[in-house]
Amino acid sequence: MAKEFYASSDVVFGKDAVHKLSEILKAYKAKSVMVVYGSSVKRVGIAQKVLNEVEKAQVKITVFEGVIPNPTNEVVEEAAEIARRENVDVFVAVGGGSCIDLTKAVNILMTNEGPIGRYGGIGLVKTPVLPLIAIPTTAGTSSEITNVVALTDTKAVCKYVIIDNKITANKVIADPEFTKSTPPSVTAATGMDAITHAVESYISNMATPLTEYHSLKSLQIFHKNLPLAVKDGSDMAAREQMMLGCIIVGFGFSNANLGLVHGIAHTLSAHFHLAHGMANAAVLPYVMEYNAESCPEKMVELARAIELSVTGNLEEDKYLLSRELLRLTKELQIKTLSQQGIEEKDFEMLADDVLKEPVLNFNPRQGITKEDILAILKKAF
Repeated sequence: MAKEFYASSDVVFGKDAVHKLSEILKAYKAKSVMVVYGSSVKRVGIAQKVLNEVEKAQVKITVFEGVIPNPTNEVVEEAAEIARRENVDVFVAVGGGSCIDLTKAVNILMTNEGPIGRYGGIGLVKTPVLPLIAIPTTAGTSSEITNVVALTDTKAVCKYVIIDNKITANKVIADPEFTKSTPPSVTAATGMDAITHAVESYISNMATPLTEYHSLKSLQIFHKNLPLAVKDGSDMAAREQMMLGCIIVGFGFSNANLGLVHGIAHTLSAHFHLAHGMANAAVLPYVMEYNAESCPEKMVELARAIELSVTGNLEEDKYLLSRELLRLTKELQIKTLSQQGIEEKDFEMLADDVLKEPVLNFNPRQGITKEDILAILKKAF
């Protein structure tokens, strides 16, 4: 059976890559540019570096600073209204996954009728969007390279995704220097998000040889370099490898999709505003333990890729990865669900909502029950 593998973005990678920005804007014949970023990007001076480059292109500049974690439909509509009023013709997103996802969503509404919620699902964006340049400042979400937007619907109290090849950023400027100011806890959380992407996409029931290659390679990079980047944020070799890994894994999971870890994380973020990476990391080892029953050979392949000691006994070896992930989350001081403010009384409600998550369709172990989810939540508590 024929398999599709989609990859689109043009990537400029490496130190001082941002200096290419004005040249890119001129090539687009940009007249009115919206630069989107949040308070932390502004505080550490990255926003100003980007704005300096945009100014060189001699364009009208509109700034939107209202990025929030787990962006909501309301924030998307607010930013889109400003962008339409200013006749924006090119977008520049500077930040982590929340910023880039927000900008991708705003871009949809520039050429497609609102509200944004109508595009939740796969392939529902009708009209091509405007040029978008993504400049990541974290190494984790891979939003800069994927065809996915994750948004929060505050009325339905759920997190949902828009998946469409039309919305992928046209250009990516990946400068590892821009991740240097990321605090250790955020480096750890976003890095565990990246590891989740690698592992979940490798065992996805939509995985292909092309996606598996990207998933395996990126996991090797993350496993080696994430502890180094957390321990010493100025270790630019590790920072560069983490950013490179995020681009590699983005090609993998945007084609293979994700699974139960993300189903639980989306629900935790929607109800309790947990940071996406922290939500993923808290449940990742236990979901992998649960999934090992359905894909033991793949679990061993992942373990072997990161040089864990494989014994040859499949019944034992299939749990090597989940144990290593648990060890890693402890080393990186990832908070448990209870430490993140979740209470046991919330489990029933959370489990009910997780079962509604479309991403569960791609999980290798099917027939997931409420009891299964409750057991995972209790272990992660």
